[in-house]
Amino acid sequence: MPTRSLPLKPSHLAAAIMLGLAVPGIGLAQDAAPDSGKNARTLDTVTVTGSRIKRTDVEAALPVTIIQKQEIDAQGITSAEQLLQQLNIATNGSDNLASNNSIAPGEGRGNNGVSGANLRGQGADATLVLLNGRRVSAHGLAGQVVDLNSIPFAAIERVEVLRDGASAVYGTDAIGGVINFITKTDYQGLSVTTGVDATHEGGGDIYRVGMLGGVGDLDADRWNAWLAVNYKKNEILTGRDRDFTSSFQPERGLSPDSRGGPFATIGAGPGTLINGNLIDPLDNSAQSWVNIADLPGGIGCENAGDLMGPYGDQIWNPAFRYACAWDYGRARTLQQEVETNQAIGRFTFRISDNHQLFVEAMGSEVESKRRFEALQFTTSIPSATNPASAAGTLNPYPLNDLTRSTYDMVYNALLGYFGPQSNLRYGNPIAYRWRCYECGPREYTTTTKASRLLLGLDGNIGSWGYTAGLSRSNSKAQSILSNGFVFTAPLKELMRTGQINPFLLPGQSQSPATLAALEAISANGTELYHGETTTTTFDATFNGSLGFDLWASEPVQAAAGVEWRREEYEFGGPALWDTAANPLTGGNAWIYQAAGDASNYMTGKSRTVKAVYAELLVPVFDSFNATISGRRDEYDGFGSTFNPKYSFKWQPADWLALRGSYSTGFKVPDFAKLFRGVTESPSVGSGVDIADPASCPGGDPQAGVPGCENIWPTILTGGNPNLKPEEAEQRSIGFVLAPTDNFNISVDWWEIERLATVRSTSLRELKDNYGIFSENWIRDASGNVVQIDQRYVNTGGTLTRGIEIDASLRGELLGGDWRIHLNGNYLDQYKTKVLETSPWSANQVGKFTTWGILPLKWKHTLGFSWAKGDWAHTLTQVYRDGYLDAPASGYQPTRIRTGVYVPPAYDPEVEEYITYNYSVTWTGFDKLKATFGIRNLLNTDPPFTLAYLDYGGGSGWEPRVADPRGRAFNLMFEYTFF
Repeated sequence: MPTRSLPLKPSHLAAAIMLGLAVPGIGLAQDAAPDSGKNARTLDTVTVTGSRIKRTDVEAALPVTIIQKQEIDAQGITSAEQLLQQLNIATNGSDNLASNNSIAPGEGRGNNGVSGANLRGQGADATLVLLNGRRVSAHGLAGQVVDLNSIPFAAIERVEVLRDGASAVYGTDAIGGVINFITKTDYQGLSVTTGVDATHEGGGDIYRVGMLGGVGDLDADRWNAWLAVNYKKNEILTGRDRDFTSSFQPERGLSPDSRGGPFATIGAGPGTLINGNLIDPLDNSAQSWVNIADLPGGIGCENAGDLMGPYGDQIWNPAFRYACAWDYGRARTLQQEVETNQAIGRFTFRISDNHQLFVEAMGSEVESKRRFEALQFTTSIPSATNPASAAGTLNPYPLNDLTRSTYDMVYNALLGYFGPQSNLRYGNPIAYRWRCYECGPREYTTTTKASRLLLGLDGNIGSWGYTAGLSRSNSKAQSILSNGFVFTAPLKELMRTGQINPFLLPGQSQSPATLAALEAISANGTELYHGETTTTTFDATFNGSLGFDLWASEPVQAAAGVEWRREEYEFGGPALWDTAANPLTGGNAWIYQAAGDASNYMTGKSRTVKAVYAELLVPVFDSFNATISGRRDEYDGFGSTFNPKYSFKWQPADWLALRGSYSTGFKVPDFAKLFRGVTESPSVGSGVDIADPASCPGGDPQAGVPGCENIWPTILTGGNPNLKPEEAEQRSIGFVLAPTDNFNISVDWWEIERLATVRSTSLRELKDNYGIFSENWIRDASGNVVQIDQRYVNTGGTLTRGIEIDASLRGELLGGDWRIHLNGNYLDQYKTKVLETSPWSANQVGKFTTWGILPLKWKHTLGFSWAKGDWAHTLTQVYRDGYLDAPASGYQPTRIRTGVYVPPAYDPEVEEYITYNYSVTWTGFDKLKATFGIRNLLNTDPPFTLAYLDYGGGSGWEPRVADPRGRAFNLMFEYTFF
């Protein structure tokens, strides 16, 4: 099955392979052999992603991977996110719906429902996504990355992936590369596609149906119009559906650090029932968290409630020996429930033989449900020295006529084991952690509506071609609390009276009055936040021959163009403390544990971008050409930046070609980092003591040392309108070898150095590097430090380096054509530095990272395909390398990390993840194409990892590497009516 629609002449073989006309991660058949002389024909001019120059063939100095529609269909791929997960060039990052389905750092709160593209480890915000060669708006909430769910996949003709920097052609965000989704340009007929992707073990099924219809013949009628619509639904998959998600594997070092189960665990604290640590008669050790179910003679944690088990005190804390833990990894969502409606249409009118006008309209609506475990209530006593702390505390369980029987049960159980000399104070309220099953699982429902309208004109004026377009794209998103949340003030009142009973065993339930009260204080339906991005663009490009040549038979080619773009963004939500917003709360509309972002609300912001660019393709000799391109961008508020790119291709023989490139790139800070609200917080309670580093080197207070007194300035966090664009340098060099018609191999080495990266700073960094950050220490007229500016700054960087390989061997077998294809990506370096003046860190390749990119050393896809007649078969192996589990600085429990406790089956190495996929396509019935496939043929579980929850999609596995669905059967039918 060919992977391109453009046939090659023999002299173009090596250059065609250079384009990477293969499918990394898919491994279907590749038609890379030259046509025989009698079949060779001249190519029409085409434009490849990464260049503005149309060429008479597909020769280019850039590594471009082209993935055709038939290859996508053969694997049962139904979305852009699934496609990106198969590409070896795509980094294992927190960009898919499984990875971002759990708790995210503050910067990731707006990623609800977002799937991003992340090439070469630069992040989804540094990978440019195009639709038919033009930009689309970033996601309305995130405001910085394009949501792949909005791409109209039903009408995709091919996908081109530029594996190189392209700021010289496209401007900002193209540091990691470019992904260009290309739809049909004209279509006649009517076809319907339907498919199902069902898992073997249940849960997480995917359904889709689509239709494509078009009328009008461009040649005969001078016009064509087509419309494609698509509906897709991803059903939910939870941790309960898969055995590998169990957190209770203490022998390997994994145990949940959660004491909040449906039967409460009791905490110690002044003024509570446990008025100080309890002394264990077993060994006189101090115990501060106790669940009566786990005491000697008790019923056991496993019998006390759903998903409960013994707390791993050896792993986490010996003072919690009799606590009970709760497996919130199994309660999490592994695959979000997503419902997608997409439509795209195009009308083309041929004005004359040389000019045509087209209108393209795209729209999509995506509803995703990001589901978490049920709320955990943690009670405490307001501080006597800080009464305002009562606003953030929940009331402990009191002793009164309503609660007496339950209270006495708890007290007697504790007294029976720890004895009368323990620190028990009958009558004091009980502090506890408890999981509110009655509230239901927490859920954010995000609805995103995206659209783009494009008016374009292209054609030829003499020997020069041109294209121009005016487009407006928009993404509007809203997240609401659709389940599991309650308002804090009335919740505290329910707890103050003891109406909520946290000590109910299986089979027991809250009173009808309590259930009604919880329903009455539900925050379901309340908006969390909303956002909107809009991009308006005008662009025009001209390209053609300059009419002269150097020492080659081909003339020098050129392209030049202009672009004007206006970007707009706003982010907001309800006034959480507004009495009118919810009178029920009496002025306190704060919702317990809802990740609201009120401090980051911003009114509408906008900026205008003006750009000019030019490109020269210079055939110096027939075997050597050079491409020189450059682009100047001018941004409101930033000034201008110029970025060049230089590349070459040398083909000394038909079977050998060498290529290389050097370019610079840039990324403009997103609106959120520039303009999100500034928050002033007291430094008291920050966990860091502060002295003035101007008078006390190091900034650490020292008693009795003049100038080293403790100070308490306020801390500023949030957006910084003075940020500058990030900068990058990209280099690559490679070769293509095709010694025979049946074998070829290409190898590319690349490096990206990214500097002035935008990030937040810690107080420790500001103190240690006072000479660099002295302006961040804001002083009054007397020179005293009154504020510390901890907002985003341009500092630090990343250094990423790797090798990409693609090889193909083919022949004939049993009357059919076979092919073996290997595509791999070797990551040699991934280093970071916190300051531009700092040395690079140790290499992080093959080591666990908490959030974002997980840099695996080696990834490959090895495929074998065989096709004969109406049948085509493909078997692929998808390999993801293992890595060192949890870095030395954290994420594993401290006792394991420091060697205080080593579990008997502990293994710091995460195993490699290897899966096999099989598909078969049959076209034996007129107008019908049927494809059947099995993903994860051997039903291989994700490899075990100690990476513990919170920043992942589950426990004991890594969503940035593995697919939690397991074995899945996909069946797709496409019927063409005419």
